[in-house]
Amino acid sequence: MDYLYRVGGYVKLAKLWNRSREAALSLHKDYYRKKFEGSREMQLVDVYIDITGNKEIRKRTEMLRLIRDCKDGKVNCIATQTRAYLAANNEEFFYLIHLLFGLNPPIEIVTEDNDYIFDTIWNPDQQREVMKQTANEYVQMNLEGYQNWEKAILRAIGEEQEQRNT
Repeated sequence: MDYLYRVGGYVKLAKLWNRSREAALSLHKDYYRKKFEGSREMQLVDVYIDITGNKEIRKRTEMLRLIRDCKDGKVNCIATQTRAYLAANNEEFFYLIHLLFGLNPPIEIVTEDNDYIFDTIWNPDQQREVMKQTANEYVQMNLEGYQNWEKAILRAIGEEQEQRNT
């Protein structure tokens, strides 16, 4: 493999993990560090961990930072344990896929969920194409909804960036 995947590990934990925040952060950062150490194809860029009760992507600061890093070309592959970490409902999942797969280069997604493994790198069963087509069809059915969602995401990314800079 001649291509280097710059990986962003993403985790969304329930709000109750705030009680053990440092231990949870350490555990997940170590997990992803060990998972990719020594890989010649995959380099861990960062681990993005939201500990929140917020289901909406625009309210999850680490997901917003991950999307921004994808848009900026710092990350070209998202690794997560389950699809449910990415989005809490199908609408946001399809909107997110539409956004990520529309970037140049498109973002790869790899999950570890035993029941619903996504791997757009090795692309078994043309997962990338099926996910992209489904997301595109969903967006076309509700184009205004997607455009409003995307504006809200971009606005939230800008606000998150401003807060980090102050």
